[in-house]
Amino acid sequence: MNDATDFHNVFQWKVLKEDAHTLGRAGVLQTPHGSIETPVFMPVGTQATVKGLSPEELNDLGAQIILSNTYHLYLRPGHELVRKAGGLHKFMHWDKPILTDSGGFQVFSLSDLRKITEEGVSFRSHLDGSPHFLVPEKAMEIQLALGADIIMAFDECAPYPSSYDYVKQSMERTLRWLKRCEESWRDAALRTHEQLNPQSPSALFGIVQGGMYADLRRQSALATVEFDLPGYAIGGLSVGEPAEVMYDMLDVTTEILPKDKPRYLMGVGTPDYLLAAVKRGVDMFDCVLPTRIARNGSAMTRQGRLVVRNAAYAEDLQAVDPECSCYTCRHYSRAYIRHLLKAGEMLGPRLLSIHNLHFLGVFIQEIREAILEDRLCDMKVYESLKA
Repeated sequence: MNDATDFHNVFQWKVLKEDAHTLGRAGVLQTPHGSIETPVFMPVGTQATVKGLSPEELNDLGAQIILSNTYHLYLRPGHELVRKAGGLHKFMHWDKPILTDSGGFQVFSLSDLRKITEEGVSFRSHLDGSPHFLVPEKAMEIQLALGADIIMAFDECAPYPSSYDYVKQSMERTLRWLKRCEESWRDAALRTHEQLNPQSPSALFGIVQGGMYADLRRQSALATVEFDLPGYAIGGLSVGEPAEVMYDMLDVTTEILPKDKPRYLMGVGTPDYLLAAVKRGVDMFDCVLPTRIARNGSAMTRQGRLVVRNAAYAEDLQAVDPECSCYTCRHYSRAYIRHLLKAGEMLGPRLLSIHNLHFLGVFIQEIREAILEDRLCDMKVYESLKA
């Protein structure tokens, strides 16, 4: 795989400091669109936008990288249009790194609209019911056309709970699909990106699956790292299982993943999970939670989740979080934001989204500083903010 490794030499990962008492590490990830300090939380821009926020606002919030969704962008507006626009960065006016998922999670969530075979997954669009067939090679084609800095292998995220036999079959199929993704990525990446920007290759991450079964997690991790990819993701966790089970699965997975490659835990965005995962050696995270609960009228604070929409805050002139320095908390009260929410004004969810992303950005930066100062084990988790 040296040809793929040489081609992706602009993608580099370096551990700057390992915590003295945990497996946490602070690093720098170099991509074609800039460097990323890790640990890092990635805001989710499903439809090539973080809902309600402009790229300039994300910059002001310190966002280093955002995630976009392959499934949604494939269906609308279509990856060929994005390619014609010069890639996702130009299309959405974002000049920092982008990670795209493979679309697998969304496809597999369409349980009544899809059928899985060894070749791929046939499904019907949730938009108009039109038929589609997504295979590993197609997932690579779409993501390469989008021009993301980091792209994900096509995998199956088995639902929780699932039987041992089902998860085993799903995990083994995911490994076979990874081989097809890796071959397609290596063969097509240079040709695809020459049509966009020859200096912007995409780095492929493999995804470890295996459900809540330790032996399957180990088997998946061992086989996945054999591909010697630029990085590795941990999928199929934080899907409804108890926290202790998730932590056990992280423990058996991260002990196998190479230390010289970034590790990405998919779909996690609460402070308790973030801190626990960093202590287990994870570097990257994403989740829709902070912006989703903002749209529903809730804010993350150091005291727990604050439901600003509640009547108790109708005349509360305090900031959302008096300890917070974000734009929202510097200028607006709980009463005003509640008024906006009740009136159906777009500014209300926007202000809460700004606050929640700022909150997680500050929290992950505090984690990084704790690693650099060898005090991660002393860091306290804010009041649990579980979904």
